[in-house]
Amino acid sequence: MVDFIAFKAWRPRTELAQEVAAVPYDVVDTDEARALVKDAPNSLLRVTRPDVDLPDGASLYGESSYQGACAAFERLVSQGVLVEDEQPNYYAYAQHMGDHVQTGLVGLVTADDYWADRIKKHEFTRPTKEDDRMRHIDAVRAHLGPVFLAYRAQDEIDQVIAQVTHTAPDVDFVAADGIRHQVWPISDPKNVTLIEGSFAKLDALYIADGHHRAAAASRIGKGLDKSHAQARFLSVAFPDSELKILPYNRVVLHRGGHSVDSLLAKLECHFEISKLERADAPSSRQQFSMFLAGQWYRLDLRDESKPDPTDPVERLDVSVLQNLVLDPLLGIEDPRTDNGIIFVGGIRGLDELEKKASSNNGVAFSLFPTSLAELMDIADAGQVMPPKSTWFEPKLRSGLMISRY
Repeated sequence: MVDFIAFKAWRPRTELAQEVAAVPYDVVDTDEARALVKDAPNSLLRVTRPDVDLPDGASLYGESSYQGACAAFERLVSQGVLVEDEQPNYYAYAQHMGDHVQTGLVGLVTADDYWADRIKKHEFTRPTKEDDRMRHIDAVRAHLGPVFLAYRAQDEIDQVIAQVTHTAPDVDFVAADGIRHQVWPISDPKNVTLIEGSFAKLDALYIADGHHRAAAASRIGKGLDKSHAQARFLSVAFPDSELKILPYNRVVLHRGGHSVDSLLAKLECHFEISKLERADAPSSRQQFSMFLAGQWYRLDLRDESKPDPTDPVERLDVSVLQNLVLDPLLGIEDPRTDNGIIFVGGIRGLDELEKKASSNNGVAFSLFPTSLAELMDIADAGQVMPPKSTWFEPKLRSGLMISRY
């Protein structure tokens, strides 16, 4: 049984929603964030990235940063930029990226479900990042950015979402990156009861993105009764049938001491290799595209090198590449800490791989995307994925719905 709770959100006034809504705090650096807020005094980035209003060189993790976040948030509240809804709602939240549309439900989940592993994880977190998120949440006493969750699609929930989204949205705008965002409050008591009951039938929710936010919020709420406001945190839950995962590609900034010919010879022990006439991403699992010395290659895994199909981690393409190529041939033993490797989200395209590999005399690998089913299998098994295994697009906007305590 999973608790998914309606709540009275703090939301921007409709005419200010596009200005307030902000990209996640951790996808931009200080200079990028300052550029985004230059003509947007009410942007939530002034709260989630308070360093934009601090002197150059000020630490994002210093006390002045958390004090600045609190002051910026209270200004949005006191000036009426953010207004609290009068009754508890769920909120349907749709994102449009080209032809792809995904619609989730915004609600609150509990620290109790997190610690009981009913909210399942698939990656490790770092204590320093958890500590930062805890201090930030405590400073503003609010959850500003939702944790991105997935659930196994339920017909009952799909029907409610379809009904609600056939009406005019409260919020509807296209952000600067071309992504369209729409929000519908769900206040009808029948629908609220149905949604709550449908989630209660689920065995688990799965973190797609936001492991550090979830961990920090759950540390704040640990040991508190789930009815306590501090024991709940903001989330958006999407049905697994609608989510889009892009590949998380790799560029190694050297060739591990190999010449082109020697590296190809080593790779032939595990892969059938063919030259490509142009850049082309893999079309199936256990297939890779490689850019080396100005040439694209297709690497098809040989049968004798295929991993144990019963191991949900080892059978991932990111694991195959790490175990057969990156570690033994290119010397990347720990991709979490090795400065010789960089990760490129699939949204950046193959041109970005060519550019980074060429400028560093390195080698790039394009992967087939990890599936949500693979992510769920690993989480269900209580295991974790290798670093940078998934890239979800589109990204959630912070500030459209906020929960305070």
